[in-house]
Amino acid sequence: MRTEPKLTRLDRVFARLDREPERPAHIDVPKMSRHRIVLFAATLAFYGAIVWAVVITSWLVRLDWQVMFFRPYQQWSEIHWFVDYYVVLGQRGPTAVMVAAWLGWRSWRQHTLRPLLALGVSLLLLNITVGAAKYGMGRLGPHYATTIGSNEMWLGGDIFPSGHTANAVVTWGILAYLASSARAQRWLSAVSAVTSLGVGMATVYLGTHWLSDVLLGWTAGLLILLGLPWFEPLIARAEDAIFDLRDRLRARRRRTPAAPAGAPPVLVTPVPADRDDVAAHSPRAPVYLAPGPHTTRSERTPTTPAGSRRPPHPERHPRGSTPSARPVTGG
Repeated sequence: MRTEPKLTRLDRVFARLDREPERPAHIDVPKMSRHRIVLFAATLAFYGAIVWAVVITSWLVRLDWQVMFFRPYQQWSEIHWFVDYYVVLGQRGPTAVMVAAWLGWRSWRQHTLRPLLALGVSLLLLNITVGAAKYGMGRLGPHYATTIGSNEMWLGGDIFPSGHTANAVVTWGILAYLASSARAQRWLSAVSAVTSLGVGMATVYLGTHWLSDVLLGWTAGLLILLGLPWFEPLIARAEDAIFDLRDRLRARRRRTPAAPAGAPPVLVTPVPADRDDVAAHSPRAPVYLAPGPHTTRSERTPTTPAGSRRPPHPERHPRGSTPSARPVTGG
């Protein structure tokens, strides 16, 4: 009786992806063109200008303090409840789950792992670059400022650049980056830009970030999206490696038959390479089985047993021998 192997949920997902192994032709992979390189360089220069303006305590720092003393959360207190919910669009956990669910569905429909891998690479770059800048510059936030008018740099803080703003740019901007048409890309780019700037302004409203933090966070997220085409070859190799690993696991599973449920494990005795030792280490047949091939009764050679079949008796003598004289008794 032949039983078909049961497919796991992961096998069904890969089976769905195998229906169309090639990436759809209408989806273009972004490349690092000259136009994109110019935008990346300009954004990087703007990033350095913001950092320099804060380090030298320029007019940007004075603007930060003016906005902080304005206290927007007191000026427009009636929208405080809405801003509390809206700022969640910049938190890494909820946004990553929502975007990953959408890109997972895209991967299912397009039969490719590229959307999910691109999201993973972008979030990894976000954690490395923004996290290093935060702890490297150590700026304190408005609620923890110590000296009025100072830039509050290198005091052990972690708010420069704004992580909420950078995360909103990357997580919502990756949808525009992976768009399948130019029109969808333009619309999603505009929506992600407005959403990320709104998240940044929400943090300024709540008093958790300076205005310059928001500008630097928006620039940091834009740098990741502009530089992501440099990592497309790595994404493609990772996708090929995942499918190659899947193929090897499937081939190994086909070569190894599945044991029936409840059956004891079969122990395989290794056979030595030397031919003389094969007979010594080969498994022996049970004692109740005749060794060698089985033959019919007519083909067997009759064997005459040597000697008599009778058991020995003290008063019996073998044939052909003279018995000794018995003593005569009686009268």
